[in-house]
Amino acid sequence: MNTLFRPLFLISICTVLFCAVAVRADPGFWKYEWPKTDFSKTSVDFKEIFSGGPPKDGIPAIDNPIFKPIAEISDIQPTEPVIGVVVGQAAKAYPLRVLMWHEIVNDTIAGIPISVTFCPLCNTSIVFDRRITHPEKGPLVLDFGTTGKLRNSDLVMYDRQTESWWQQFLGEAIVGDLLGQSLKMLPVRIESFQKFKTRNPEGLVLIPNNISMRQYGRNPYEKYDSSPTPFLYRGAMPDRVAPLSRVVASDGQAWSLEYLQKVKRVETSSGLVIIWEKGQNSALDASVIGEGVDIGNITVQRQDGNKMVDVPYTVDFAFAHHAFRPEIEIITD
Repeated sequence: MNTLFRPLFLISICTVLFCAVAVRADPGFWKYEWPKTDFSKTSVDFKEIFSGGPPKDGIPAIDNPIFKPIAEISDIQPTEPVIGVVVGQAAKAYPLRVLMWHEIVNDTIAGIPISVTFCPLCNTSIVFDRRITHPEKGPLVLDFGTTGKLRNSDLVMYDRQTESWWQQFLGEAIVGDLLGQSLKMLPVRIESFQKFKTRNPEGLVLIPNNISMRQYGRNPYEKYDSSPTPFLYRGAMPDRVAPLSRVVASDGQAWSLEYLQKVKRVETSSGLVIIWEKGQNSALDASVIGEGVDIGNITVQRQDGNKMVDVPYTVDFAFAHHAFRPEIEIITD
């Protein structure tokens, strides 16, 4: 299986438009690949789901992650993006140079089972608590893989326990036995490696299980975030912002990254404090991630007693935000 299948499709928008028709979802065909999935239970129109190219688990999730102490890491540029997860005294960085090729890491931190997820096509990084409580099945700890399918150009995951399908952007089961279940989103930071290192000098860093398996550190979606058109997306486009510009969303509000770059700091009536600082590469610009354009770092916090605490947020492409959260206006000025 060609692991560059999706990126190669980005070469020509005409090719994308032609192939989108050919790879549209077909539940009648899916059942052969997904015999355990109950397709009679769904909250979405199957016409919205497309094959992104790879088959089930064609983009392999990492199930047995390997880490090294920060002091032993020498191949990550200071400005490269990582997902920084801190729970109590435990701190782990998940570099996008690795997640670019795997999209999901099933892990545990401070006793909490988590899935660290990244959808390059939506620029969406979310960390979920893998525990749910089902009204009939009771408490479950799930682990996730990739279906190879996209909805609104966003990763559709599946859990290996029931093979239900989940929308990564929403953390919701959209097909199968767990239909309607939701995953809890953890407060994490999408930040530069240097920022993670400064605040967590004893932290751990995810490394590839097999360094030769993929071209880690390279971006197979070169210049995607300056593309005029999203990949395999047929929905409405947002107003006033480019489809692949970035949007910061938290607590039912959203701001364009360009606006935050200009004002540097926003305080909301609900108590959020959003701060932009320079010094983080885009993972979806240059062919080498460490050479990508500087999009800056975002922190989103709220006062809790006498200290500031992190609040869940996402940094997504505007088209994806509009597709999944059309009711939340993007603040641009």
